[in-house]
Amino acid sequence: MDFALSPAAQDYAKRLEDFMDSQVYPAEKVYEEQRRELFAANLPHRVPAVVEDLKVEAKSRGLWNLFLPDVSGLSNVDYAHLAEIMGRSAHLAPEATNCAAPDTGNMEVLHMFGTPEQKERWLRPLMDGEIRSAFAMTEPAVASSDATNISTEITRDGDDYVINGRKWWISGAADERCTFFILMGKTDASAPAHRQQSQILVPVDTPGVTILRNLPVFGYVDQHGHCEITFENVRVPATNLIGEEGGGFAIAQARLGPGRIHHCMRAIGVAERALELMCRRALSRTAFGRTLAEQGVVRQQIAESRMAIDQARLYTLYTAWLIDSVGAKGARSEIAAIKVIAPRVCLDVLDKAIQVHGGGGVSDDFPLASMWAHARTLRIADGPDEVHVRSVARQELGKYVER
Repeated sequence: MDFALSPAAQDYAKRLEDFMDSQVYPAEKVYEEQRRELFAANLPHRVPAVVEDLKVEAKSRGLWNLFLPDVSGLSNVDYAHLAEIMGRSAHLAPEATNCAAPDTGNMEVLHMFGTPEQKERWLRPLMDGEIRSAFAMTEPAVASSDATNISTEITRDGDDYVINGRKWWISGAADERCTFFILMGKTDASAPAHRQQSQILVPVDTPGVTILRNLPVFGYVDQHGHCEITFENVRVPATNLIGEEGGGFAIAQARLGPGRIHHCMRAIGVAERALELMCRRALSRTAFGRTLAEQGVVRQQIAESRMAIDQARLYTLYTAWLIDSVGAKGARSEIAAIKVIAPRVCLDVLDKAIQVHGGGGVSDDFPLASMWAHARTLRIADGPDEVHVRSVARQELGKYVER
C-alpha cells in the first residue's frame, strides 16, 4: 500500500499550503470581525465578504473542486492529505476552495446519479460556487441513526411528487445562498426496508417549505445554520427525483463513504492546529519557576497528542487507500472505524490544548472552545459512534460465523 502523494497532489499541496499561509490564516480575524458586524445588524447567516474574496483567490490559483476525482484527477489518498491541510482552518478553507460539506456530498450525488437536466440546473452552479445547498435527511420524530426510520412522505401525484414531513439539523439551510435541498423520504412504506427511501431535489423557495429555526451548537451560531424545517404539501416535478424510486438508501451510502474520509482528515487537521496551539502556549507560559513545556504532565499531554494524531492519520489514509483499491463497499468496516476514531482523537487533543490554555481555553479569546464544540458534532453527524461501532463489530464477527 502507498500513502504517498501523486505528483499532481504534491503540486496541489504546495499551492494549498501557500494559500493557507498567505490568505486563509490572515483572513480568520477578518472573518470573525465581519461576523460580529453581521450579528449586530441581525444578519447572523449572511456570508462575510472575506469568504467571497477567498473564493476568488482560490479559483484563480486552481484550488477549486479538489474533492471530485473526475475534476481534480486526485485519488482518495491524494485528497485526504489536502483535506487535512484545509481542516486547519475548517470554517474558511473548505468553503474557499468549494470543498465544503454538505455541498461536496450533494455534488457527488448529482455527478453520479443526476440527469443531464439536473446537472445543468443544480450541479453546474454548485461547482461554480454560485449557490449552496443542503441535505435534508435527519428528523426530530424518529431515531435517524437508523435511516430506515425516516418518515417524511414523498407521494407521486401525476407528474409531481408531494412531500410532507419535518426535518432538523439540516446544515447550510439558513445561508441565504442555499438554493435547494436534496431530501430523503419514503416513497413506498410497503417495500423492503432498504427500498422504501428515495431522494429528491426540492428548491428552497417551493411553497410549503418553512424554515422554522436555526439550532445553535453549544451556543455557537453557525454562519450556514443547522435548521429545523417543515415540508407541508410541497409539490415538485417528478423529474426532480434523483435516480429511481427506492434508490435513496443506496445513494446515501455512496454519498457518505468518501465524505467520511473528508470529515476525518479535516478533523485531523483541526487536531494538528490544536497541538500547535498547545505547544506554543506551553513554551510561552511559566508556572512554578518553569515553562509549562518543562512540566512533565504537559509534556505527556503533548506526546500523547502527537502519537494519537499520527495513528488516526495512518488509519484514515489506509481507509482512503482501500477505497481507491476496492471501492467504498469493500472498505465499509474501515470507513465506520475511522468515523469513530478521528473525531475521538480530535476531541481528546482539543481537550488537552484547552487544559494547557487554562481559563483562556474555554473563552472566545482562543479558537479552541469553538473548535471543540463543532468537532463534537462529528460523533453524531453522518451516523453516531454507536452505529459505526455496531457495524465494525458485525463485520468482525462475520469472519467467524459458520457458513
